[in-house]
Amino acid sequence: MDPTNRDDIKPGLRVKVVLKKDQPTGELTEGIVKDILTSSSIHPRGIKVRLEDGQVGRVQEILG
Repeated sequence: MDPTNRDDIKPGLRVKVVLKKDQPTGELTEGIVKDILTSSSIHPRGIKVRLEDGQVGRVQEILG
């Protein structure tokens, strides 16, 4: 599963994302995908998603 490939990201999937505020440190936040925000099929820094708790970040790891 590739966090830069939109086809591998689905709502309900548990992922780790980097939030905008955490980009300098690279700190990851775990959550469940609610919405996929990136429209292109590939994004080199990770597909942007909204988590169920409302936070928005780019997927760095797919946990399943």
